[in-house]
Amino acid sequence: MDVSSYVLLSHEQALRRRLDVAANNMANTNTVGFRRERPVFREYVEQAAQAPVRDARKTSFVLDFGAVHDTAPGAFQVTGNPLDVMIRGEGYLTVRTPTGTAYTRAGFIKIGAKGELTTGAGYPLLDERGEPIAIPQGQETRVTIGEDGTVMGANGPLGRLGLTAFVDERAVTPRGDGVLTGSGGRTLSAAEVKLKAGGVEGSNVEPIVETTQLIDILRSYQTSQQMTQSIDDLRHDAIQRLGKAG
Repeated sequence: MDVSSYVLLSHEQALRRRLDVAANNMANTNTVGFRRERPVFREYVEQAAQAPVRDARKTSFVLDFGAVHDTAPGAFQVTGNPLDVMIRGEGYLTVRTPTGTAYTRAGFIKIGAKGELTTGAGYPLLDERGEPIAIPQGQETRVTIGEDGTVMGANGPLGRLGLTAFVDERAVTPRGDGVLTGSGGRTLSAAEVKLKAGGVEGSNVEPIVETTQLIDILRSYQTSQQMTQSIDDLRHDAIQRLGKAG
């Protein structure tokens, strides 16, 4: 396999990554709190010591650097549940799962069987100290959540929702069950937290944009295949000419 084939192969691997990301975005168009992903690539230039011509000494390959989340906010979706919240700005709700601490922007909140605030999936929500927020018995219908995340009961504050922010969004990885895992986050202060109660944040995926991406990926694949075929034809023609010359 010559250099041109390796270059085309790296390009097609990048296209596959783009396809996976775009398809996943499309699949989560209606997922609450979902943030669309964008693939990140970097050019790698290999410098050869010798080449038939000077311009052929440099060869550019495509390197896959993963994906980052688009931090543009989704639309506010009214749910009618006063406990549901939308995060306005950065940050993720911190939850406790059987496998450890995780994060989510899906603001469906309910009171679980043990009297703790939980996500829609039943994971306990954690406060700024990393502990579950307990609701006293008999106050379930009188709980409200303030803009700074403070959980208010009938007799005063019961705690404050812990929100975690990440400097590098690449540190946050979807787990597949509505939550994400991450490392290196910091807990936001009350002054940094901005919540809107009574609804949740919709997905920020724009179907038209993702559909356009899929069409562009398909055309790029077709172009790459045509170039591969052209290179094969040139190689075949060269072999035939060499055979005749011999």
